[in-house]
This record gives sequence, C-alpha cells and structure tokens, in this order.
Amino acid sequence: MTTSTLLLITAAIAMIGYLAGSRRALALAGGRSASMHSRPGYYGSFVAIWSALPAALLLGVWLVAAPAIINSSIRSEFPAEVKAQSQASQGLSFGMIEGIARGMRALSAEEAAQAERNPADLRNLMGARGVAIAGDPETYMIKAANDLNSLNARSNLLRNIAVLLVAVGGAALAYRLIAPRFRARNRVESVILASLVVASSIAILTTVGIIASMLTEATHFFARVPAHEFFFGTVWDPRFAAAGATASEGQFGLIPLLLGTLYIGFVAMLFAVPIGLFAAIYMSEYASQRVRSITKPLLEVLAGIPTIVYGFFALTTVGPFLRDISSQIHGLATGDYSNFIQAQSVLTAGFVMGIMLIPYVSSLSDDIITAVPRALRDGSLGLGATRSETIKRVVLPAALPGIVGAILMTASRAIGETMIVVLAAGVAARIQLNPFEPMTTVTVKIVSQLTGDLEFTSPQTLVAFALGITLFIITLCLNIYALYIVRKYREQYE
Repeated sequence: MTTSTLLLITAAIAMIGYLAGSRRALALAGGRSASMHSRPGYYGSFVAIWSALPAALLLGVWLVAAPAIINSSIRSEFPAEVKAQSQASQGLSFGMIEGIARGMRALSAEEAAQAERNPADLRNLMGARGVAIAGDPETYMIKAANDLNSLNARSNLLRNIAVLLVAVGGAALAYRLIAPRFRARNRVESVILASLVVASSIAILTTVGIIASMLTEATHFFARVPAHEFFFGTVWDPRFAAAGATASEGQFGLIPLLLGTLYIGFVAMLFAVPIGLFAAIYMSEYASQRVRSITKPLLEVLAGIPTIVYGFFALTTVGPFLRDISSQIHGLATGDYSNFIQAQSVLTAGFVMGIMLIPYVSSLSDDIITAVPRALRDGSLGLGATRSETIKRVVLPAALPGIVGAILMTASRAIGETMIVVLAAGVAARIQLNPFEPMTTVTVKIVSQLTGDLEFTSPQTLVAFALGITLFIITLCLNIYALYIVRKYREQYE
C-alpha cells in the first residue's frame, strides 16, 4: 500500500467518523439542540480530527525515522573493507545498492535467483527491464539489496497497520467521548488555533533557518578571508579552483558588486516608480470603471512574464536598439558612427527591469490609494479644492505609508533580480558610474560562485553565503527605514 493510498484511507475513516459523530450528537440531542453544548458539526469534527491527526503524525514520524533506521542497518552489514572507505565512497556504494534493490523488485523470481548465483548477469537483466545501474555489482551488494527490500516491505506493512489502527482507535475513542455537555467546540477550536500557530511558526523558523545557514557558512568564509578585505575590497577576482586542485588565493572585494546592484536597481526604480505611480493615480482617480477593468488586468500581465523572457527581450531588442541609436546620434554629432552605449549596459538592464517592476508599483499603489476613505476626498472637494489638488495634498499623503511599502517591495525585487542582469548587463565586476557600460550585481555572482566544478568548502564557493547575508542586511535596513516612514506619517493622520 502506497503512502497516498494510506492517506486516502485515513481521510475516508475521518469522513466516516465525522458523519458518525454528527449523527450521534443529533441522536443524543433528541431534537433539542439546546441540550447540547456544541452544534452537531463540532462533534463530527472532533471525531474526524482524532481519527486523522494522530494517524497523520504517526505517518510523518514513520516516513522520517524508518528510512534512517533501515539505511543504518544496511550500512552496518557492509564488509570491513567497505567500512574502511570514506563516507563519500560508502554513500556511492549505498546508492548503487538502492538502484539494485529497485531493479530486483522488477525481476521475476527465476531472474532474481540467477542474479544471486551470478552477480555479473544482474546488470544485463536489469537493463532488459529498463533499470540501469552504474557498474557491475559485487556479491555483498546483491545481499544488501535483498535485505533492503525485505526491511522496506516489513516497515511498510507495519506502518500501514499502525496508522490504520491509530486512525480507527482515535475515531472510536472520540466517538465514545461524545456527550450532551461535552465541549466539542472548544476542543476543535483549540486544534485549529494550534494549527495556525504551527503554520506561523513554520514561516518564522524557515526564515531563522535560512539566516542561520547563511551565517554559518559566511563565518567559515570569513575565517579564511578577512572581513575588511571583503567589505572594503575594490577588486573582484575569485580565481576559480577546480575541485581537488590546489586552492588559489583570490580577491573578493564586495564594492564592485554592491555598486552594480545599487546602480542597476536605482536606474530600474527611476523607470518603474514614476510610471507605476502615475498609472495607479490614473486608474484609481481618473479612469472610468470600464477603462479600469480593462487596463489594470493588462498591466498586471507584465508581472506574470518570466524574468528570463525579459532577459531575452533586453538581449535581442532593447540592447541592440540602444547600441544602434547611440551610434546614429554619435555619427550625426561627430561624423563617427561608433556607439557610445553598449548592448549590455546598466541602462539596458535598468530599463528592462523597470518595465518588469511597473506592475508591482502600480497594482499595490492602486489598491492603497483606493483604500483612502472617500470622506477625505469629499471634504477636500467640498472646501473648493480641485481634483488634482485633492490628490496631491490629501490622497497621496494619506496613502504615503502604503506607497512607501510598495516602493520598498519593488526595491527588494530589483535588488534580488538575476536573469535580466546576466543577459542585459553582463557579468563584469567593475567600479564605474557610466550607465552606458556593463556592470554586474551580487545575485549574479552568487549564482556563478555556486555553479561549476568547485570544492564546496573553498573560499570561491563560501563567498556566495557572505554575499547572501550582505543582501539580507541591505533588505533589513530598507525594511527598518520604511517602517520608520510609515509610523511617522501614520501618526500625522491618526
């Protein structure tokens, strides 16, 4: 029985428990619902929860613990010469055993017996069944694969029996607890509250885990490269070393990457914020309902386009257009038709990224401006202000905290963009202020440092975590500043 089938059976038991619990509550009420503490649906939900929740918890624990126990048991049976090898070699051997185990389940009894007698035939037998293994297996691997299949089958059988018994037992126990004054509603709402707390904790713990992992690896990086050389270095030259090769010293200066990140993000915001904000003002204050119902969905389509598509658009259309138009302008001015705007440049990446960010600013700002109370508008218009004066002096200041949040979200999105920068701005880590030249960002280098044949413990790879924690700190500072602005203006309008 597969896990999905087991879950379906457990859900069916829970549904039956819900119906049985509701009917029992109705029977005990005798047509007088006031005699029961809770409504019949709460009693049914109580039975369903006690049948499904303990069974699901047991299943989750079993799925996590059983493979670890079985794998440890199989590894303990390895021959002494295999145990003497490194953990990586043992992992490769165990991976081959798992492949053999999958293939053994596809063989007939006669073929399995033939494979046990002659291990050299196993690879051909599995190949005929569409199961490929890396090499010729050794004798101990076939025995270990059979043991692995046997232990897995036994574990699955015990798991199915245990989960079904817990589901049925929980439903029966909850069914017997149903009584006229039993507080089923309180019990059900307590479970719902606990599930909400768990869901919130998962989000918080995930954030904490991400930060802790980055900090741990960044600490390893700073143990090899001084922090002042990273944060104040002006040269980015990691000098890649292949896996297993002698480590080579490199220069890991953050300044070129940080400057490129902020520069490209700034150019993108110059395009996105005015256009998005003006579009939001038009749609919320001037556009008719018919025009709004058409233009807003069309504008939000931009947010659904993959960033790689924007990157190709920049690479094949915007970049060449800016390069060619610059050569024409330069030729008309000086007679020399050489271009002064590179196809891959800060301007190209910022322009295309700004187009991508327009829906974020527009949609969020539109919702925020629309949420400003109508009474503020009517009061301003009633005092003789024009519509434009009302928007400038009443609506926008009242919506400013939310607009700041929208701009912050847009800035965070711009800082974290990768694909557009790779294709539109290049990968050159440079310190320069010319928007017509290529630059790169922190995110691009994070990707490049974590790809390729590199030692994961080398500074060339660990620097990606230092870059990641730097981006996190920048985003945190943006959030703190935005919170300050929001609180400042909220106090003025409350």
